[in-house]
Amino acid sequence: MQNTANLQKHENVVKKLFKIKVGVFSIPLYIVIAAIVYLASMYNKLPNDMIGGFAVLMTMGILLGYIGSKLPVLKNIGGPAIFTIFVPSAMVYYNLINQPAINAMTTLMKNSNFLYLYISCLITGSILGMNRKVMIKGFVRMFVPLIVGTIGSILFGLLIAIIFGFKAEKAFFYVICPILSGGLGEGVLPLSMGYAEVLNKSQSAFIAQLVPAAMIGNIIAIILSGILKYLAERKPYLTGKGLLVKTGDDKEILEAMNTEKHVDFNLMGGGLLLACSLFVFGALASKFLGIPGPVIMIFTAAIIKYLKLVPQDIETGAYHLYSFISKSLTWPLLVGVGVVYTPWKNVVAAVSPTYILICAAAVIAMVTSGFFIGKLMKMYPIESALVTACHSGLGGTGDVAILSSANRMQLMPFSQISTRLGGASMVVIAIMLLKMLS
Repeated sequence: MQNTANLQKHENVVKKLFKIKVGVFSIPLYIVIAAIVYLASMYNKLPNDMIGGFAVLMTMGILLGYIGSKLPVLKNIGGPAIFTIFVPSAMVYYNLINQPAINAMTTLMKNSNFLYLYISCLITGSILGMNRKVMIKGFVRMFVPLIVGTIGSILFGLLIAIIFGFKAEKAFFYVICPILSGGLGEGVLPLSMGYAEVLNKSQSAFIAQLVPAAMIGNIIAIILSGILKYLAERKPYLTGKGLLVKTGDDKEILEAMNTEKHVDFNLMGGGLLLACSLFVFGALASKFLGIPGPVIMIFTAAIIKYLKLVPQDIETGAYHLYSFISKSLTWPLLVGVGVVYTPWKNVVAAVSPTYILICAAAVIAMVTSGFFIGKLMKMYPIESALVTACHSGLGGTGDVAILSSANRMQLMPFSQISTRLGGASMVVIAIMLLKMLS
C-alpha cells in the first residue's frame, strides 16, 4: 500500500514537471536539449556556424527570458531583456561560457549578420502589416517629440552634471552625446573618429571613454520601457497597444491587427526574400545617397506600402514572418547581443554614482518628453515615449531590447528612424561643436 502511494506521488511530481514550460518545452525536455548543447561545446563538437550558434543562443535565450519574466519586480522593468543581455555578458567576462560556444555565437551574430536579418524582417513585416493611415501619421508626428526629447535630454543631463560637480563640457561630449549617438557602430565609432581627428589623438582612447555611457544609457532605457509596459497594464487609456498615433478608428485597426489570418509558408518565404532585398537595396543606395542603409530601407518599405507596390498576400507573408521572428528569436538574439556587443568590463568600469546619475537624467528626460509631447501631438503617450527612448539605445540592438522589454515590437520602424536619424544628427552636431570649441 505504501509503495503504491509513493509511486502515485512520484507520478504526480513527474506530471507537474512536464506541465511547467520553459519557453515551449517541458522542463525534462529542456534539460535534455541543454545537456546535448553543453556536452557538444565541452567536447569541441559544436559546429562553428549557424547551427551551433542557434543551438546555444536559443538554449540560453529561452531559459534566461523565462527567468527574467518570473522574478518579482524585475519582471515589471524589462527583466527578460535585462537578463538575456547582461547575464551572458557577465558569464563571458567570468569565463563561465566555453570558447566553442562563444565562437559559434560570434559566427552567427557577426559573420552571418543575424542581427540585421532580424531587424530587416521586423522592419519589412511591421511596415507592410501596418495600417496605412497609422504609418503616414506616425512618421510625420514622431519628429516633434524626438527633437524636444533630445533638447530636454541634453539640458537635464547637463543640469545634473553641474549640480554634482561634473564638468559640463565633459558631460556633454563624453556622456550625453554617446547616449544619443545611435549605437556603437553607427554612433560611438564615428563619434570617436571625429573626436580623434579634431583633437589629434588616438581613436581607441575615445572609444574606451564613450562606450560605457552608451551602454549604461541603454540599460536605463530598457528599465524605463519595462516601467512603461507596467504603466500601460495599469492605465490602458495611455497606450495604443502598439499603435503610435490616434486615428479615430483605433478600435477597428486594433481588431484588424489582432485578427488571425491563415499562415501560408510560401508567402512567408516571399516575405523573407523581400526583407533581404530591401536590406540589400538600402546598402546599395547608401553608397550613392550618403544616407544610412537602414534608413533608406525603412522609407523604401513605407513607399511600397503607401503606393501598394506589392500584392496584399505578399504583405501578409512578410507580416507573418515578422510575427514568427519577433516571438521566437528575440531572447536568443539578445543573448548574442550580450555576448558579442556588450563587454561587461566596460559597463563595470563606468559605474560611479555621478556618472550613472547623468546617464539616467539624460534618458529620463528623453522618455518623459516623448510621453508628454506625444500626448499633445495626439499620439499614444506610452508608444511615443518608447519611440523617443530608442534614441538613447544601442542602435538596432538597443531598439530590440527596449521594445521587447515593453512588448511593443510593432514600433520597430519608428524606433529605427529615431535611432538612425536622431543618432546621425547628434554625431554631426557634437563633432561640429567640438571643432568650434577647440
